[in-house]
Amino acid sequence: MSLGSEAAARPAWLDLAPVARVGGVVRMPGSKSISNRLLLLSALAAGRTTLRDVLDSDDTRVMLQALRTLGVTLSAQALETGGGAGDEKAGAGELQIEGCAGLPPVQQASLFLGNAGTAFRPLTAALAMARGEAVDYQLSGVARMHERPIGDLVDALRGLGCVIDYLGEPGFPPLRIGAAKLRQAAQPVQPVLVRGDVSSQFLSALLMALPLSGRAQRIEVVGELISKPYVELTLALMRRFGIAVVRHGWQAFDVPAQNYQSPGTVFVEGDASSASYFLAAGVLGGLLPQAASSTPVRIEGVGRDSIQGDVRFAEVLERMGGQLRMGPNWIEAETGPTARRAGHLQPLDMDLNHIPDAAMTAAVLALFAQGTSRLRNIGSWRVKETDRIAAMACELRKLGAQVEEGADFLAITPPRVWQSASIDTYDDHRMAMCFSLAALGGVALRIHDPACVGKTFPDYFAALASITGAKGSA
Repeated sequence: MSLGSEAAARPAWLDLAPVARVGGVVRMPGSKSISNRLLLLSALAAGRTTLRDVLDSDDTRVMLQALRTLGVTLSAQALETGGGAGDEKAGAGELQIEGCAGLPPVQQASLFLGNAGTAFRPLTAALAMARGEAVDYQLSGVARMHERPIGDLVDALRGLGCVIDYLGEPGFPPLRIGAAKLRQAAQPVQPVLVRGDVSSQFLSALLMALPLSGRAQRIEVVGELISKPYVELTLALMRRFGIAVVRHGWQAFDVPAQNYQSPGTVFVEGDASSASYFLAAGVLGGLLPQAASSTPVRIEGVGRDSIQGDVRFAEVLERMGGQLRMGPNWIEAETGPTARRAGHLQPLDMDLNHIPDAAMTAAVLALFAQGTSRLRNIGSWRVKETDRIAAMACELRKLGAQVEEGADFLAITPPRVWQSASIDTYDDHRMAMCFSLAALGGVALRIHDPACVGKTFPDYFAALASITGAKGSA
């Protein structure tokens, strides 16, 4: 069942039958984190950039529409757009972007950015650098986005001379952005301070925006920086556009006074976070009653050479009893011999701060372990698309698990007897995708609002069916 073409209908639920076998190959869609960063950097650069394999999803469409509203010229080549001019989409072909060299052609606009943090935070920073008499931007989103904190980013930008007002509760969107009054060259340069313990997107947004200030800047991180691999991803993509940031550990970053330059053509890696579900399914295949009919699962489009932090989810799978092989652009997973003989996975006790998205997959894998698993240092889940710690605890209990919930951890004891369940997804794509794996536990599932996967992987359930043979029914 492909939800990509049916998302507008928003089916109320999808019923998944128990899975009997696993095996096959899945080509990953483009990474959301890479796609939205590349879209923005291409728009800010001088010259034309061609992007290939950009993710086509709700979040990337939000970014594309925002850039179009700001006057950035985009054109799609070799794509089935399904519409006329102005109906470009990301996907299997090429997307060409005419960069605006740091200055959006349109300086008065209202942008609705849904619940896309990878669009809202970086656009806030980039637009806050705009100068001119007529600058007036208003940024808003869905109700949940207005509950997600942005005060640390706004404080850092205000310290640079950016003009940002809250249109609702202080510290949260929606925002109004006016013309920046940036420090003059003769004024001493003071470090830009930003907290690192709420969301790494604040630091990534500043890193991408500061080259627009026209002078070298230093960012200093206050407190511990979480989700460091996502910052590494930002730095790697900035280098592609000619900006080499000097990193001093994880506490300071020196951003040079340079302009972004188009690198020409850039390919988007497959999404490592989305790969976690299929790799997990491959590891679980050998635990099924018909394990002999299960074969490895291979994902293509992301592999050993990935710049994404979530490729390290492979370490989680190996600790729990999986067996993995990697090539430069592929990963293959199956049940390891010890887990296959024992009939269960090993419990996990691990700090997962570095892979917060893929860590949700580990929470569901804990249902298949013998003993209690402890997922630590996952406090950033609280400010994601939903409060993922609370949501995960609630839905795991429906399946029969015992769950201890803390401020930044979950302790999960697997069910003595699995229970069929109706899983609420909280308009959170990752809740829907990771809980689909519970169908490998031998119980029937109902996934509410399955179309929420459109945020990052519109065809997820069709891809899952391709390796399990079990199609859902709405």
